[in-house]
Amino acid sequence: MSAQKFDEGRLMQVLVAPIISEKATMVAEKNNAVTFKVLQDATKPEIKAAVELMFKVTVKGISVVNTKGKTKRFGRSMGRRDNVRKAYVTLMPGQELNLSGEAA
Repeated sequence: MSAQKFDEGRLMQVLVAPIISEKATMVAEKNNAVTFKVLQDATKPEIKAAVELMFKVTVKGISVVNTKGKTKRFGRSMGRRDNVRKAYVTLMPGQELNLSGEAA
């Protein structure tokens, strides 16, 4: 389907971790979508290819959100949390991902 070829080693690194939160769970139930933390420079086609390769599912669409890291205090010094790039991966109807058996 996609004419682009991606480096398989790169695709294995694109998905950093699944995000398991209340919001992610609600989105999963409502839209059949899974949420992942991805690399800052990951593109939508890369994310799609990575999910399809690793989980053997068909991806319908992808939304990406960039969240700025908050400034926090660590004792006396000020520090900053990392910026996070989240990908909401919508799956085709009837498809599902099993994250419970995987080490994140």
